[in-house]
Amino acid sequence: MKKRIHQIELFIKYPHEVQQEVFRNLIRTAENTEFGKSYSYSEIQNVETYIDRVPIGTYEDHFPNIERIMRGEQNILWPTDIKWFAKSSGTTNAKSKFIPVSPEALEDCHMKGGKDLISMYLNNRPDSQMFQGKNLSIGGSHQINQLDPSGNSSYGDVSAVIMENMPLWAKYVRTPSEEIALLDNWDEKIERMAKEVAFENVTSMSGVPTWTLLVLQRVMEVRGVTNVSDMWPDLEAFFHGAVAFGPYRKLFESIISSPRMQYVEMYNASEGVFGISDTSNHDEMLLMLDYGIFYEFIPYEELDKENPKVVQLADVELAKNYAIIISTNSGLWRYKIGDTIKFTSLSPYRIKISGRTKHFINAFGEEVIVENAESAITYACNKTNAVIENFTAGPVYLKKGKQGGHEWIIEFAREPEDLSRFTSLLDQHLQEINSDYEAKREQDLALVAPVIHAVAKGTFYNWMKKRGKLGGQNKVPRLSNNRDYLEDILEMINEPA
Repeated sequence: MKKRIHQIELFIKYPHEVQQEVFRNLIRTAENTEFGKSYSYSEIQNVETYIDRVPIGTYEDHFPNIERIMRGEQNILWPTDIKWFAKSSGTTNAKSKFIPVSPEALEDCHMKGGKDLISMYLNNRPDSQMFQGKNLSIGGSHQINQLDPSGNSSYGDVSAVIMENMPLWAKYVRTPSEEIALLDNWDEKIERMAKEVAFENVTSMSGVPTWTLLVLQRVMEVRGVTNVSDMWPDLEAFFHGAVAFGPYRKLFESIISSPRMQYVEMYNASEGVFGISDTSNHDEMLLMLDYGIFYEFIPYEELDKENPKVVQLADVELAKNYAIIISTNSGLWRYKIGDTIKFTSLSPYRIKISGRTKHFINAFGEEVIVENAESAITYACNKTNAVIENFTAGPVYLKKGKQGGHEWIIEFAREPEDLSRFTSLLDQHLQEINSDYEAKREQDLALVAPVIHAVAKGTFYNWMKKRGKLGGQNKVPRLSNNRDYLEDILEMINEPA
C-alpha cells in the first residue's frame, strides 16, 4: 500500500501525461472492437481527432450495444469478455441501467479504488488500528443474467459485483457473511445483518449513509444501547459514497461519540471510481487519474446545446460547474454519466460533487442544483439543532391566481422546534448561495416561500420499498423538475390506513 502512495504522487505531479497515456491505451486496446472499427480507432492519434469523430452519448445511446453484450455477444465495445454488469438505480431516468464491468475495470478501477481508499486513509492515520477488527460492509445483491443464453454472466449492485470478486484477505476482514450481505430482500437483510454483526468488533464501516444508518439503528436495538461507540468502542472510520454526507453528518455524530471517528468520502458509481478523499477537508476528493478512465468536461451552461463545448483536464477552471464525460476500460465511450462536479483545486486536481444533470429545479429560471439544496438544508439544520434522515423537493407550478414555489418533503431524525423558522432559514440560505433563486424570490416576484412537509420516520424507506428501490446503490432523488416524486410520496402518506 505504501508503494501505491508513490504512484499516486506521480499522477498528482504529471496529471496530463498520465491522462494522455490512459487515452492512448484505451484507443489502442479497443481499435479492433466493433465500436472501434466503426469509428476507425486505428487512425486516431490524438484527443482532438477522437472528439471530432466520436459523439458524446448517454446511457440510452449506449444501450443497444450494452443489450447485445448482455445477450452474450462480445468484442462490441471492449475486447475482453464481459461477465459482469453493474445494475444502477437509474437516477438519470426512471429505469435501471446495466453497466458493463470488464475484467480490467474490475481490477484497475473498482478494486484499485478500494485499495487506494485504505492506502490514503492509513497514510493519513499511521496510528490506525482498523485491521484489529472487522469492516461492516453494507452492500447490494446480484443474480444470473437471464438474457445471456450461456448463463455465464451476472448483474447486480456494483457493491455486490465487487464483493463477489474481492481478494481473500478483504473477505476475511469484512462482516457480515457473504450469504447475508448479498441477500436480495432488504428487510430480511437488515434483521439478519444486525444480529450477526452486533457482537463483532467493528472498527470500520463502508456503504451508503442512508442504508448504513438503518443497519446501525437496528444493531443498537439488538444491543440495547443508544450510542454506537458503547458497543463498538474501536470504531474509527466510515467510508461512504453515493450521496452527499453533509445533511447526515450531525445524525452520525449524534450516535457515534468516539473522538477518533473519521468520515472518508469516495466518489464511486456503477461506471467506476472517480475520486477519493485524501485530506481532512470533508468537502473535496482527489480526482483519480490512473484508473483506465479518460476525462472530459462540459461547462454547465453548455449542457443543453446540440454541440456543447468540451473542456479537457488542462483547461478546467476553479469553482465552475462541469458535467463529466468519461471513456473507460469497460467500453463506455464519451459517456455522459449524469453528474456535475466543481474543481476545488487544480494542483492537485481535487473535486466536489455538485449535483446531477437531471436532478435540479428550474421551473422558473431559478436553477437550483443538488449542491444548493444540500447546503441550505445543512445550514437550516445547524441553526435549529435539527437532524434529517432524508428529503426530496420539487416545484409548485403556477396556477391562475397562484404563484409558483418549491415544495419539500423532509424526514427528520430530530425535528426543529419551529418548522417555520427552519423553512425561513433554508429559504434565506438558498437566496444567499443562488442569485437566480434570490432574484425570483425578491418580493415574491416569481416564487413564494417554500412549503415544507415534515413526515413520519420511515416514510422514505417505505416509499423506496414501494418503488422496489431498497438498498444497494439506490438513492432518494433529491430534486426533480416535475412533481412526480412529491405527489407519489404525498399520496402514499395520505392513503387511509
